[in-house]
This record gives sequence, C-alpha cells and structure tokens, in this order.
Amino acid sequence: MSLVFATNNKHKLEEISHLLKGIYEIIPLEAIGCHDDIPEEHETLEENALQKARYIKEHYGYNCFADDTGLEIEALNGQPGVHSARYAGPAKDSKANMHKVLAGMQDKTNRKARFRTVIALILDGKEYLFEGRVDGEILTEQHGTAGFGYDPIFRPEGFKESFAEMDMDTKNSISHRGRAVSGLVDFLKTQQR
Repeated sequence: MSLVFATNNKHKLEEISHLLKGIYEIIPLEAIGCHDDIPEEHETLEENALQKARYIKEHYGYNCFADDTGLEIEALNGQPGVHSARYAGPAKDSKANMHKVLAGMQDKTNRKARFRTVIALILDGKEYLFEGRVDGEILTEQHGTAGFGYDPIFRPEGFKESFAEMDMDTKNSISHRGRAVSGLVDFLKTQQR
C-alpha cells in the first residue's frame, strides 16, 4: 500500500519513511506534483493535521496523511505549541526557535515539557486521528547534532540524552512521532485484511 505524506519537511519525511520501511511506500508531495505551501490556519494540532490531509485529498485525490507537532512547555503556558515551527517568525528557523525558547526559560526552574504529534489519515473517504506524546524537560543549552527542530534542547523522561544525541532508531522508538505513527501503522494493518 502507498500513501501520500502531506509535508514539505524533508526531516519528517525521512523519519516516517524510516518508521514505515518495508511496510508502506510513502509518497512525497513532489512525486504527485504538489509544490503548494499547504495552509495551517488553526489553533489545535488536530485541526491543522486534518486541514493538510483534506487539502491533498480535495486537490489531488490521494489517500494521504498529515501531521502536526507541537512542543508544549509548562513554564511558558504551553507555548510554543501549535506555533512551534514558526515560534521565532515565519521563516521556520529551528535555531531561532530554540534560542527564543531558551531565552524564555532562563529564569524558570520548572523545565517540564512535552512533545505531541497528531496524525490525520484520510483513507477511502474516511478520516482518522492518531496521537503520540512524550514527556520530558527543556535543557539549559543545546546538546547533540542529530534530529531536527527542538531536538537538541529536549530530553525525554528516563533518558540522559537529548533527542539530538540519539540515533534515529532509539529516538523513533520513544518519540511522539514514533508513537503516533505506531498507532497509524497498527490501524493500517487492520485495513489490509
């Protein structure tokens, strides 16, 4: 089975393709001729994921899925949340986003945070949602060079390393995206019978 993944984020595409290797063929947007900047205009991860998946289904006709991910920090009242990718501005600059978080956390003792990913799947005209989350904390400085986004400043609960210090298999086994994809895969397997 193949599915279109409604993202222009090459890192996400690589991560999810790795998670689904040998199970599903993931078709990137460029392969269906989509070079659009798909809108994300809502205030929840669920609504944004659905909006992106519906956009591909309506404009291109494919079974597809889309995700939206947010880093939610307790001491920052849940920010950056749904605005994680554009926290420091519309350029989606990961380094600027991390610097803004670290600056906002300078005098905070509560470092608790969580990553949440919501995946919206449209399969044969029906819509489904899958969520994954991982709790952890915001570090005081960047650690590691792997991963992307906020990975260098997020350490998951029960680990000594940041996401950016982990290899992809370790990260995927515990990450918010890995958990959401696991729910997606389990569901898709039931559809193949």
